[in-house]
Amino acid sequence: MFLEVQGLKKGFGQGSARVEVLKGIDFTCEKGEFCVLLGPSGCGKSTLLNIIGGIDKPDSGEIRIEGEAMSLMKEKRLTMYRREHLGYIFQMYNLIPNLTVRENIEVGAYLSRNPLDVEELMHTLGLYEHRGKLPNQLSGGQQQRCAIGRAIVKNPDILLCDEPTGALDYNTSKEILKLIETVNQKYGNTVIMVTHNDAIRFMADRVIKLKDGMVRHNIQNETKMSAEELDW
Repeated sequence: MFLEVQGLKKGFGQGSARVEVLKGIDFTCEKGEFCVLLGPSGCGKSTLLNIIGGIDKPDSGEIRIEGEAMSLMKEKRLTMYRREHLGYIFQMYNLIPNLTVRENIEVGAYLSRNPLDVEELMHTLGLYEHRGKLPNQLSGGQQQRCAIGRAIVKNPDILLCDEPTGALDYNTSKEILKLIETVNQKYGNTVIMVTHNDAIRFMADRVIKLKDGMVRHNIQNETKMSAEELDW
């Protein structure tokens, strides 16, 4: 099994003000799978994603990547794990404002021992003709494409997507979902996407439905829809 999440618990605050956000999360994900974490705001989706990404630590439980336990990783090993194996796509693009599209993507390439070809990736992302532009010269969708490029150029094993279409309109959201679908199929990265958009679950291999900090449903889609077919 590629990714194993076992008994994850996480709370915030002290005493009577403490809130238990994750209450024992269990699921597994195969290499190359497109996995959607679905649920309403406040159900623990982003907290779970941050723990998988090594940004936050659980109070208890374990995450294993290809059998290696994250809890046993020293800080230096955890930093290298994030650097070499994880790509992040957030709702906010977090591009470096004084770097061009090409340079923003190359920042990700510098972090990898085995980066993808930047030229080919810019063509795949539909950004090649915009490669010399700065972020403030791009539309929201183009900025998100650039952010995806920066994350994927590392050729990460796992692509973590936190509401990547949350700030985009319907048509641009569809374009970004098609792009993430293409990246998953072309490069074979495991995609874990947090969303509250119920329609996105139809394009996933696996759907983990969260509610009140617990897994309510763990569904494997027998027949997937393409991003192009989605409607909401």
